[in-house]
Amino acid sequence: MLDVPYGTQVDGATWHPAVKTHLHVGRALPEHLVPYAPGPHTLGRFIENSLNPDHRAPNPEPTDELEPRRLQFEAADAIAARAAAGGRQFLLADEPGVGKTISAVLGATAVADLRGGQRVLVVADRPAAITIGHWCRTITALGDGGLEWVVITWDRLEKVTGTWDVIIADEAHALRRTTTMRWKHWARISGHGKPHDTAPFVIATTATPGHTPLELPYLAPAYAQVLGEPMKEWTSATQPGAAFATALERHGVGVERGRYGATWTTDPARRAADLKLVRGWLADERPPAMLHRAAPWGPVQISGMPVALSPAERTAYEAEWGEFCREMDIARRGRNVAKGRSALLRFRQKAGLIRVDSTVDWIAQQVQAGRQVACSVEFVGTAADPIADRLRESGIEVATIYGRDRFDVEAERLRFQTGQAKVCVFTTVASMSLHAGETLADGRRASTEPRVGVFHQARFSGIAGRQVTGRTHRDHQVSPWHIAYAEGTVEEQVGKVMVERIAAASSTAGSDTTGLAELAQLLGADWLPTAALADDGV
Repeated sequence: MLDVPYGTQVDGATWHPAVKTHLHVGRALPEHLVPYAPGPHTLGRFIENSLNPDHRAPNPEPTDELEPRRLQFEAADAIAARAAAGGRQFLLADEPGVGKTISAVLGATAVADLRGGQRVLVVADRPAAITIGHWCRTITALGDGGLEWVVITWDRLEKVTGTWDVIIADEAHALRRTTTMRWKHWARISGHGKPHDTAPFVIATTATPGHTPLELPYLAPAYAQVLGEPMKEWTSATQPGAAFATALERHGVGVERGRYGATWTTDPARRAADLKLVRGWLADERPPAMLHRAAPWGPVQISGMPVALSPAERTAYEAEWGEFCREMDIARRGRNVAKGRSALLRFRQKAGLIRVDSTVDWIAQQVQAGRQVACSVEFVGTAADPIADRLRESGIEVATIYGRDRFDVEAERLRFQTGQAKVCVFTTVASMSLHAGETLADGRRASTEPRVGVFHQARFSGIAGRQVTGRTHRDHQVSPWHIAYAEGTVEEQVGKVMVERIAAASSTAGSDTTGLAELAQLLGADWLPTAALADDGV
């Protein structure tokens, strides 16, 4: 089996449509093909072993490079206890940096041992060049427990077949939408609609489960089981989202029906009661079906960073704001959601471009003060590229993690982590470590210069924002974050709302969306469906 990049031709590697991958047939792999050989615990290695049952490639011995902390052993014990009690799902909702990866690997190993399982599937977030390696190194370091592990990313789930004893759903909030192909593949492989006693055990890991209870359909199996109901009461093959909303409503959650389907109540008292209710379903179960622990090093400090525009910049900004208001008004009158979303996207891109120089100046000042800077952006052409280019022009080395297939993301991450590059400009929101003092795969330690983060554009999704701050504020490393905005503009109001929303996004059973409604009103977009603001990148 060979991992040959799409569109690349390599001598000796032949595409076989039956297994949908490149193969080399022979007793030994030619030297020029060695770089394409799949590593341990990958889908490629799994396929290769399936094709060669009598000549399976051995997995490496544990490296003992990782020493789990007490918190991680306790999490694994909680997962195992739930499985021993007959549970089918566990929500591991610890804060970023507490160590969910190690906890999940230890927990999955314990569950497989309890139930006599042999196969564990890990579905990780992108970018694959970082996340797959991270999970595989963790499994190797801790030991595979004699199990067959396969680590893939969400966008490759369709390639997975067969049955699995334990499944780890990393960054499980990726399953908030039931109308996607991702959900369809997940429902198939996880046995989502199966009876409780025939489904694999699922460990869902995420520090940010969802904006509202309606965004937790992936937890339906756990809810149904603790409430003593069959899965047919909580899901539907044709309309899983609607069935889930109906089940929540039946159990007292404030669900309202509107133009774009089910929405959560806007009544503050009812919202508070709903959050307590859905949290209690899992947290109050004995043994518990979820675990949420705050980071012992404290919450991230988030503050606004106002930018004073020059007269020329303010003129340009006001012109863009006026154009946006006209376009949004036309879209509103025509109820054209696509046009409204496009107008919002263009305005955010242009507004961010106007502030590029100020962000570059601020980053340069932080570097001069002896800090390493993580710069989160949403857009490439109007933010990531110009910021990176201008920093380099000023003599500052920059690691760049954005744009599919443009960069070797792990190599760029290591440039930042080792201090070779003092700045990292990235679009990734999860599954990547940029914190000081990290233990790297080769045994080295990351640089110890303090990290500071800046959102060049405020994330509209509290979940995405909270995930971003967890890239540097993790594993006992404190890292403050700032949200940049143009002073005296609508961006300032948006920034202030998001400072509060990011802090609230770590609710273990969905945080309220009052902030999204407020953002929509500020931008004249309150007629758009909530997902238009909540989705990453709008």
